[in-house]
Amino acid sequence: MLPRDLASRLFEDLRVLSCEEMEGRATGTAGAERARRYLEERFDQIGLEPLGDGWRLPFELGDVAGVNLAGLLPGREAGLGWLAVVAHYDHLGIVDGELHPGADDNASGVAALLAAAAVLARLEPRRGVLFLAPDGEERGQAGSAALVEDDALPLERLELVVNLDMLSRSASGELWAAGTSHFPELAGRLRKLARRAPVALRLGHDRPDPEGERPDWTEESDHAAFHRAGVPWLYFGVEDHDDYHTPGDTFERIDRDFYLGAVETVIGLLAELAEEG
Repeated sequence: MLPRDLASRLFEDLRVLSCEEMEGRATGTAGAERARRYLEERFDQIGLEPLGDGWRLPFELGDVAGVNLAGLLPGREAGLGWLAVVAHYDHLGIVDGELHPGADDNASGVAALLAAAAVLARLEPRRGVLFLAPDGEERGQAGSAALVEDDALPLERLELVVNLDMLSRSASGELWAAGTSHFPELAGRLRKLARRAPVALRLGHDRPDPEGERPDWTEESDHAAFHRAGVPWLYFGVEDHDDYHTPGDTFERIDRDFYLGAVETVIGLLAELAEEG
């Protein structure tokens, strides 16, 4: 169970990241810069360490400059490989004069990343955990594609990437974990997690479905770049809802109980993985 202070901070982080001042966090905008400054402050408060001289890993994206963010929680045993937790912070911004706040997509994933970092920092786990907030996901996953090519990121140290993209509302009450079709060795662990999870955790959305009832998400978010680079991954998210990519994706419309349960589910898994040798 997420401690009360961290649960409160989870919702506050989500609220701030999706507030009007952030202007929908579109890549290359003033709103995105405000979001970055907020996240940098939170990384510092939690006690993460930058990979190099700072939190920022810039990259070029056509006519705008993208900026990925990275913070490391070192493990007690320096020789172990790292976990990576990924959640893109960008969204659509202002489209045709209308603000797209992106509360579920993906302020919810970023706030969950921050909560996971805070929990793991208190636990001081054996394994190092790298927290990555890519930019440019809404522009062809440009940020994660840049990350896997960035010399600052030691890709060979990553043993598993856990991508968080849309966690805060589900009409069916289901949180999906994709990836086990590609990495069946993870399926047993996920099934055990599902039995104790406070939300309905389902496995799937990671193989072709000719009937289209359960789309394949293998290439649909930032884990795709790591997949192509040969790094094992899991993706936690919900199916699309009526407010997906609309101005209606607001903080007021999240499902607080479901979101808290989803975040606790993911953090429970991360805490186990980070403590293993």
